[in-house]
Amino acid sequence: MGINQAMDISVSGINVNRIHMEIIASNLANINTTRTLQGGAYRRKIPVFSEKPIEFAQALSSAEKKLSGGIEVADIADDPTPMQRVYSPGHPDADAEGYLSLPNVSLSKEMIDMVYVSKLYEANITVYNASKRMASETLSIQ
Repeated sequence: MGINQAMDISVSGINVNRIHMEIIASNLANINTTRTLQGGAYRRKIPVFSEKPIEFAQALSSAEKKLSGGIEVADIADDPTPMQRVYSPGHPDADAEGYLSLPNVSLSKEMIDMVYVSKLYEANITVYNASKRMASETLSIQ
């Protein structure tokens, strides 16, 4: 693996973390949304990550090392956890029994995820900068 590939992998991690942060922001923005275009309360979104495939030439040269080409967001899925049900008979979105379905978004979980993703983002930036510094130092060898 070359320095450029290390930088490319770091960039893929940075992009994935940016997308994950956007999903967290969307979840927080919709924490009280009881009516969506699909009907019903907002359902929390979660990213599904997958290994980013590498090109054939890279795969051939690194077959013995079992290296990947980075990471990517394969899908954005709905969180399957059940919705919160609250008794609120006066709410316009309540069902016939007077129960209101609230989004399955937890403020504390989203905040924990946000801190975690920001640390991953910082780590990928650090790896990128270290790779860039190594490339620069390699060019200055005489």
